[in-house]
Formats: sequence, structure tokens, C-alpha cells
Amino acid sequence: MKQTLQERLLFLNKTIAKISALELKASLDQVKLIDIREESEWLDGKIPTAETVPRGFLELRIENIAPKRDQAIVLYCAGGTRSVLAAQSLIEMGYTQVRSLDDGIKGWKDQGQALEALPRIDLSYQQRYSAQMRLPQVGLEGQKKLSAAKVLIVGAGGLGSPAAFYLAAAGVGTIGIIDDDVVDLSNLQRQILHTTDRVGLSKVDSAQMTLKNLNPNLQINAYKMRLTDKNIDQILPEYDVIVDGCDNFDTRFLVNDACLKHKKVNVHGSIFWFEGQATVFCAKDGPCYRCLHPERPTADMAPNCAEAGVLGVLPGIIGLIEATEVIKLILGLGVSLVGRLLLYDSLQMEFRELNVRKNKDCVACGNPENIKYQKASTACEVKA
Repeated sequence: MKQTLQERLLFLNKTIAKISALELKASLDQVKLIDIREESEWLDGKIPTAETVPRGFLELRIENIAPKRDQAIVLYCAGGTRSVLAAQSLIEMGYTQVRSLDDGIKGWKDQGQALEALPRIDLSYQQRYSAQMRLPQVGLEGQKKLSAAKVLIVGAGGLGSPAAFYLAAAGVGTIGIIDDDVVDLSNLQRQILHTTDRVGLSKVDSAQMTLKNLNPNLQINAYKMRLTDKNIDQILPEYDVIVDGCDNFDTRFLVNDACLKHKKVNVHGSIFWFEGQATVFCAKDGPCYRCLHPERPTADMAPNCAEAGVLGVLPGIIGLIEATEVIKLILGLGVSLVGRLLLYDSLQMEFRELNVRKNKDCVACGNPENIKYQKASTACEVKA
């Protein structure tokens, strides 16, 4: 039977369960509250604890927001009309405990209840990240997580360059880059943060220029220094995730140990000739770098890129895998590389995967509170 809009609304208002503002106030911690208004309506704020999902994206995102079909859900809009229509849609998808806030956010305000302010999102912000925010798993809430995140990249070279470039493009709000080297002509074959006219310039200054040109709204912290056991405890705790973009074992061990000490996740990548690898260390219940490499190889067994040579595109591939893992960790999406070592062979165009287990006898994992860093006399050069 055909229905006019008014007839359908009359029917739904009789059949969809409602909740008053006072009832909602008393049960905020027991329900999944979803604001389905449009972004332009969020300027006055939202009801505390509510997730913001524009009506047009509700069905696309609801399974990520409320994976259990019997979860208690309350929807609200401006006055209660769109929320009853949306509630019916969720019921048709199998959700069994869906209610609409009576009179919407207007009813909430009429009862004198407080609103939670939302950050002002300007038009340029929406335009820049629009493609990413359309993803149901990201949205505005996810983009805000990226904007609030702080990521430290160790090394502004082959691995650090693509990782930093794409993390900046994705909108990671604060990016720290530490490197004491200067740009050399031989770097430009693979280190895409730098350009010919910057040869001789500090790598972190060059990186800052590139990233600011790409995304001027970010905070780029440039550390023009060598990472050592003397300064790592002052720098590393300020960040949420650490990206290992160095090319020597001394620095990798140092970063690993500091990540364990300060409970930071270490996104690791390394390259050699035509092959690369990536994984995630120091996550909860996961292995650390020393679980994979209990002893540090000698210098002749582990030459850096300048000594051994490397295919120019290889660090780009591995660096982008590192950036992908960082974004997933920030957003809480997907399955990370914790406990999995991803191996890439560019000549065979082949990916393989090895399991890396936490070593119960690991000297670092077993007692991170008492970690003592290696002496820095030969460590901490960052020249990836």
C-alpha cells in the first residue's frame, strides 16, 4: 500500500519506541547514542557520549558502530522526524532495541540539558579529507583521531620519506622527525621528501618544508640531532606511535628498548637490495625487535643503503606499509602486523609472511622497567 510521507511518519511515530530527554539523561552510559544530523547542524554541539553520523551514512557505518544487533541504540536528530525514519531502517536491518529521542536535540535543550561542544570544522578541512571521511570506518570521528595523533618518525631518509609524506597527507596532526644528516645528491633516488635544490640542507629542515607545503595545518617538529640514549627519553614519550625509519641496528635496538620502556608501539621497516620487510613491535602481548634479533649483527653483516645499494622504489613500498599500519593503529581498524613479519621481494613481486612470537626469555620484553640503553658511542646514526 502506498503511503504519503505524512502517513508514514504518523505510522512510525506510533510504532517506533521513544525515549524522553530525562530518561536518556539517566541512561547515557547504557545506550549507544547516535547523532544523525548533518555536519552543518553540529555547530551548536551534541549530546554528551553521542557519535556523530550523518543520516546518509548511518546504514553504511552502523555495523562498525554497533556490531551487536541486540545493542540498545538511541537515535536523535533536530526535532525527532529523521530519527524515527532512521530507526525503522535499522529495525529492518535486524536491530532489535532501537529508540528515537522524543523531540530530538530540541527536547534535550528544552529540558535544560547541557551540550558537548564539537571542534569547528571549516570548509577546507572537509574538502581536504572528504574522500577519507566518506569511508564508513573513518568519518569525522576517525579524522579527528588522526588530527589529534602524534607520530615520531626516526629518520628522514628512504623509509621515513614516504611514511611522513602520506601520514601528513592523511592528516596526522603532529609529526616529529629526527635526523642529524644533510641532503646529499645520492639520496634523491629514493628519499622523496628532498629535492635537488636542497642538497646540503638539513634533512629535517627539508622534510619540514615539504610536509608544510603539502599540508600547512599540521604541526611538524624537526629534531636536527642524532638520536641517542641521552635524548630519547625526552623526545619519545611525547608521541603516540613511533615509526622506525633508520638503517642501522644500533638505532633499532635503542628505539625498541625505549618503546618498551615508555609503552609505545614501534612500527618497523627495513630494506636491503631488492627486498624489504615490515612489522609492528612492542604492542600489548606482541614481540619486540629483540625477540626477532636477540643479538646485534656485526657491521659487515648489515651494511646500510649507501654501502650495499638499494632499488629506489623499494623504501617507498615498505614506507607506505609502515604509514598504513600507523593509520590503522590510530583508528583502531583492521588487523595489524603485530606478531607477523611481512616480507617483500620486488624481483619476484612476491609477499610472504612469517609469524614472530614473543620470546619469553627476551632480555628486553621480560623486564622493560629496568632497561638500560646501550652506550651511544657508536649507536644512533640515522641515515636510511
